Amino acid sequence: MTDKFDKEPADATPPASTVTKEASVPPEAIKAIPVRHYGRYVSAVVVLALLALLVNAFATADKIQWSAVGDTVFDSTVLAGAGRTLLISVLAMIMGVVLGVVLAVMRLSKNPVTSWVAWVYIWFFRGTPVYVQLLLWFNLALIFPTLNLGPIYKDEMVDVMTPFMAALLGLGLNEAAYMAEICRAGLMAVDEGQTEASHALGMSHAKTLRRIVIPQAMRVIVPPTGNEFINMLKTSSLVYAVTYNELLRATSTIGSTSYAVMELLFVACIWYLVMTSVFSVFQYYLERRYARGSLRQLPPTPWQKVKANMLSLGRERGAGA
Repeated sequence: MTDKFDKEPADATPPASTVTKEASVPPEAIKAIPVRHYGRYVSAVVVLALLALLVNAFATADKIQWSAVGDTVFDSTVLAGAGRTLLISVLAMIMGVVLGVVLAVMRLSKNPVTSWVAWVYIWFFRGTPVYVQLLLWFNLALIFPTLNLGPIYKDEMVDVMTPFMAALLGLGLNEAAYMAEICRAGLMAVDEGQTEASHALGMSHAKTLRRIVIPQAMRVIVPPTGNEFINMLKTSSLVYAVTYNELLRATSTIGSTSYAVMELLFVACIWYLVMTSVFSVFQYYLERRYARGSLRQLPPTPWQKVKANMLSLGRERGAGA
């Protein structure tokens, strides 16, 4: 006989009706409570308060005529100065990039003479201030009164070394020293096996550089080159010393004649910020283009970042509610 106190085996399956009833009951919703970062709120309030005090100090300054800023920001003289700043920066950057690539190849050359010459060039132009170099070029007539190239060209150095030429040489040759190191780092970042394989296929050294090494080195060269150009836009204000009529000199001339020195400096700042901001956007998309082969997922664009931040903010508000 079966004992009435016998228990059912542990692995006995429950009735089908019980299983159906339990499966039909939805799981209880998880109540997620977001973590409150009070330190972020406090720091944001402090930063906004300091920013408001700074803006209020400038806005309520009695000796600053803000109307003069709006009246002269699109003045023809200011626009012409901004155009000259952009022109001298672009030309000097082109000179710096071309000469920098040549110097980088010379530094990496196995010829000790060319390597040493490139090292001395970089050592001198990186070790002396741009301002001093500009003055040296502008006063070159004190050492060489006449530029004599034989039957090719001959003229007085004062007529040759114009403010534009002094500014171009001073900025371009100085930039070449920095671009040489950037290009050298990019060339050294390419695996030596690439060069050995191209030489094994019968490619010359020049063709290897042009078709194999330099295209791969561009991923390393492009980001700092963009930073160097933005820095060049600001460094171009130093050509004020050689009387080249760029943006800073144009605004300073108007400010000294209209007794609105501070206001015209604000105008110069506005145009410098506009130019650097525009080229920063170009630099970002150029870096994004050259990152295609090295990243699995491209970095988001500025608009995608803004959209993602807005969506995350909306989700946080919904979770808090």
